[in-house]
Amino acid sequence: MGRDFFPPVPPAESTRPTKGDVVIAVLAVTLDVLAYLTPGEEGPSARVTVPGVLLVCVAAVPLLFRRHHPMPVLGAVLAVQLAVNTGLVVDPGEAMSNSYGAAVSVALYTVARYSERRAVALAVVAAAPVQILRYVNNDEATLGMGVTDVLVTPCLLVAIGLAVRQWKRQLDINRKLLADRAVTEERRRIARELHDIVAHHITTMYLMSGGARSTLDRDPETAREALVTLEESGRTALHEMRQLLGVLRSTETPEETPSEPQPGVNDIERLVADSVAAGLPTELHVTGRARPLPMTVGLTLYRIVQEALTNARKHAGPARATVRIGYLPDRVTVEVADDGAGGGDPGTSRTGGGYGLLGMRERIALHDGSLHVGNRAGGGFAVTAEVPLPAGTYEEHTQHEMNAIDEKDGTPR
Repeated sequence: MGRDFFPPVPPAESTRPTKGDVVIAVLAVTLDVLAYLTPGEEGPSARVTVPGVLLVCVAAVPLLFRRHHPMPVLGAVLAVQLAVNTGLVVDPGEAMSNSYGAAVSVALYTVARYSERRAVALAVVAAAPVQILRYVNNDEATLGMGVTDVLVTPCLLVAIGLAVRQWKRQLDINRKLLADRAVTEERRRIARELHDIVAHHITTMYLMSGGARSTLDRDPETAREALVTLEESGRTALHEMRQLLGVLRSTETPEETPSEPQPGVNDIERLVADSVAAGLPTELHVTGRARPLPMTVGLTLYRIVQEALTNARKHAGPARATVRIGYLPDRVTVEVADDGAGGGDPGTSRTGGGYGLLGMRERIALHDGSLHVGNRAGGGFAVTAEVPLPAGTYEEHTQHEMNAIDEKDGTPR
């Protein structure tokens, strides 16, 4: 409980007063001077003196260093007020009830905000007799004013200081959690990209090298084509790895690393061609009006098709695959289905221990989409993804096409 109410405060980076410290000190001295100059029943001349005004100003000077030395600052402010209330510097009859209040309040709040709990308790105890003397020497003070000065006000200031300290601590914790979450998300993103790039191309290279080895003696031409595909797959994998590394470096030095376009829906045709070359007959069907998609949506759909085709080549056996892309006004869908061996457990047997499926689900979740993975009723396996599109995407593309047609025909709009 003690640690919750008295969380540790990290030391400040610099001991020099900040602009905020100066502003607070100026406000405190202004309020106290105004309180000192406020006329009493006997008139202003009976209370206002030059030493009194100077003491009001001197009491606020230590506030410049309040954050770094809260207890000494409070001690200095209380010492000035004690000197006034006991008549050591000015006549107690010339001391007024409201002077030094702002400086003491700021100093007491600062102790609660920046000091340990023992110091906070000591500050409240130290302030009590000074406030009692202030009450005793003020003939106009009532019992309610005394209770307020001695008990209510100090406790309220301490409570505010502790509340601000707890709020600041929680704010720092939340910032750290957000930073840690950002790092975790970045690691997941890198892991997804690496998995999709490596798994796809390594699988293709593995299958093509095996095919080339088995046909090298009886069909050298087929083996040569397999080796060409193998070389091309390795080159593409190397290029995508360099591209990924370039994106990572660009987050640190964006001015030095030019960004290359990420693969999108238009590149799915190349995935289909690679799949055919790797020995899995694959067809591509597109329905609806094709249109440009947001880059992140296109990359997500590309990676899902890439992962699904990779798994089909690894697990489906002798089969055929079909990739379907559907453009709807408010969303886009992709489906990768094959008629080969179905997966017993869609979380493991068709997704390489679950990492591929996890990556697909994470990608879809970023766009508030849906993903369905499992066996088909008629045999085989299917991966279906649906991603909603931002409002206005379809209308903007339709308007763009109409404008292009009008410009081509020379028809004004």
